[in-house]
Amino acid sequence: MIRPARTGEAGAVAALVQRAYAPWVPLLGRRPAPMDDDYAARCAAGQAFVLEQDGALAAILVLEDAADHLWLDNIAVDPALKGRGLGRTLLAFAEEEARRRGYEEVRLLTNQKMLSNIALYARLGYIETDRRVEEGFARVYMVKRIAPCPGGTSTSA
Repeated sequence: MIRPARTGEAGAVAALVQRAYAPWVPLLGRRPAPMDDDYAARCAAGQAFVLEQDGALAAILVLEDAADHLWLDNIAVDPALKGRGLGRTLLAFAEEEARRRGYEEVRLLTNQKMLSNIALYARLGYIETDRRVEEGFARVYMVKRIAPCPGGTSTSA
């Protein structure tokens, strides 16, 4: 079940993000940006979504509305549950949420060293649009065009 995170779950969301991103710290030489996000603010703003499995928090997703697309700011799966398709489930949810909100694109970024993430996004139809260094992070920007809801309106130009 995927649902909006409750304000009282911010600590559990942050803890899951810490566990999910911890293996990347040695590769990147520093903490990935999502590890230092304000999940209380994300939950309060309605930007954080959680995927529950057997009544427990299994994965999270952070989505932001932008002028002409849905920004997928973060996706994290509990490391104990990796390989079960939860990330793909959340990505499908993000695409459906974009359609529901009237967008025709989902955009995201990942680190250039996170090759498995880049490969997964590419397999799922995301296309690389840019690479740049920001705030000391070597980032890869990606976009996926999605079909609008039949009969729906789009906020895209």
